[in-house]
Amino acid sequence: MTTLGHMSSSSQRTSSSPRNRRPRRKLSKRQRQIYRRRRIVALIALIVVLALIAFCVYSLGRGMMAIDAAIRHDDQMALSRSAVPTPQQQSSVKDCTAADIDLSLQSESQSVAVGGSMKFTATIKYVLKGKSSCLIDGADDSRVLTITSGGDTVWRSDVCDVDSRKMLLAAGDTDTQTITWNTNRTGSSCADDSTLPKVEAGTYTAQLSMKDHPKIVSNKVTITVG
Repeated sequence: MTTLGHMSSSSQRTSSSPRNRRPRRKLSKRQRQIYRRRRIVALIALIVVLALIAFCVYSLGRGMMAIDAAIRHDDQMALSRSAVPTPQQQSSVKDCTAADIDLSLQSESQSVAVGGSMKFTATIKYVLKGKSSCLIDGADDSRVLTITSGGDTVWRSDVCDVDSRKMLLAAGDTDTQTITWNTNRTGSSCADDSTLPKVEAGTYTAQLSMKDHPKIVSNKVTITVG
């Protein structure tokens, strides 16, 4: 009897076990659609992220290639510029010669005190008639005023470089400029005028000349410093 009772009890537990399990929850059709949409959205987002990463890597690679190409191009251009000489500017207008122009020089006075200043008027005049013309540089380092004492060159206007002053001269053209000499002595290199030593009392001669055309000279002007 005991055995039967035990078996009966065991049978009851076995038969009651399936009833104790929680039934599996079934998703409604709407819920399944929502989950499906979420999976699709997640998949699309993943694809977009991967596409963006691929695009960034591609763009970075193209950018590096472009920078490298630009650097090589600049290097080649620099080499080309250094290898090719600068072309000389050509013009159909000729340079002025001694037959085309006349230089004249005048001083504001014939004497000046030691340490004083003397102003000169430098004039370039085109002397030919007709329709011809010529080019000349009228800057102080091209149209040069030279002051001498015997065989000693005391002062020159071309010691310091200045900007070029190219002029096209034709019949009737005249260029007039004022040059000031502070009765001092220039050296072999450019220096501030206030640092130059003053000349001693004596007689000095001033004259204009064209640096690139030695035959073009002006009249001589004698002045006394004292």
